[in-house]
Amino acid sequence: MRRSASEARRTRDHIVSTGVTHASSAGLSGLTIGVLAETLGMSKAGVVGPFGSRADLQAAVLAKAVNMFTQAVVEPSLTADPGLARLRVVIDSWCGYLADSPFPNGCFVTAASCELDGQPGELRTYLRDKVTHWRDFLREQIVTAQTAGDISTRLDATDLVSVLTGIAMSANQEIQLLGDDTAAARARRLMGAVIGEKEGSTTSKTA
Repeated sequence: MRRSASEARRTRDHIVSTGVTHASSAGLSGLTIGVLAETLGMSKAGVVGPFGSRADLQAAVLAKAVNMFTQAVVEPSLTADPGLARLRVVIDSWCGYLADSPFPNGCFVTAASCELDGQPGELRTYLRDKVTHWRDFLREQIVTAQTAGDISTRLDATDLVSVLTGIAMSANQEIQLLGDDTAAARARRLMGAVIGEKEGSTTSKTA
């Protein structure tokens, strides 16, 4: 009897979720059909079948990881007003995501960016487009806050995006490589300082 569409979807989702966990540690290049088949107790054909190829499986895993970041960091902010209020929620969610990462090896997007930056191809193009969209989202909130007078216009919005991103990447390294339990709280304070928040604001919580 053929599996129902819902069963096939559940199987596919399970393979992708397992792939995300594996690729978080081994990298997308280390994502192999054989390892996934052994982990899942499936045949290699059963693992690759829902995707058509290893490359399509890698793409599905990367898309899942990016979506997890969006759900954890961006979506909670969308109920706040655009500008500073939304940026505050983003900072808090972002640092919380770093402190309590859903991935075994820290921020998947950061790791994938390092892995793919010198590897032209569809995966790199996809990730570049998603990161560009994310940075545009941050810049939009900064510009909106500047227009409202909540963030100094003496600060270049694109520069602020780079600084916020740098703080997050540093915090990810401090948490994952250095085992620094204070990194997320420090990142909140630093990000708050970058956008002109004072100590004790909503972005200065203890992780």
